[in-house]
Amino acid sequence: MRKTRASIAAAAAAALAVTLTGCVSTVPMEPAEGADDPRCADVIVRLPDTVAGQERRETNAQATGAWGSPASVLLYCGVEVPSASTQRCIQVDGIYWLVDGSQEPTYVLRSYGREPAIDVVVDGAVAGPTPALMDLSRAVSYTRPNGHECTDLEDADIVEGQ
Repeated sequence: MRKTRASIAAAAAAALAVTLTGCVSTVPMEPAEGADDPRCADVIVRLPDTVAGQERRETNAQATGAWGSPASVLLYCGVEVPSASTQRCIQVDGIYWLVDGSQEPTYVLRSYGREPAIDVVVDGAVAGPTPALMDLSRAVSYTRPNGHECTDLEDADIVEGQ
């Protein structure tokens, strides 16, 4: 069964809530459906020690990363690759990201135009989403571009009346 963006966000929120107590040295996480993709290993071995000023933590799930105490930045490699989307899309250090701010101040950012796809969950009250993406961009660049890119509204072909 494929994990939806909502289930990833719920799992991330649960992981953030569990680590708020500070009693857990290993951050409990659930691996994404495609966590066994060999390219996820290429990303995970290149994860930085610090993201958005937060120190890296150990996790208990394949193809994941966590930073902060309590954990305020979570990474899941192998999530569902997004197709066309109406979500806000940004580019940070040459990588496109779909931005889900519906649980603000927690943001779920999904890589767009790359395989395997990666979710980065950021507690915006503790760490900045943009600095987190900047710190993770080198590792994420080891995923494969699939040709999809963000477009501006001016770039889209819009036909009047449709």
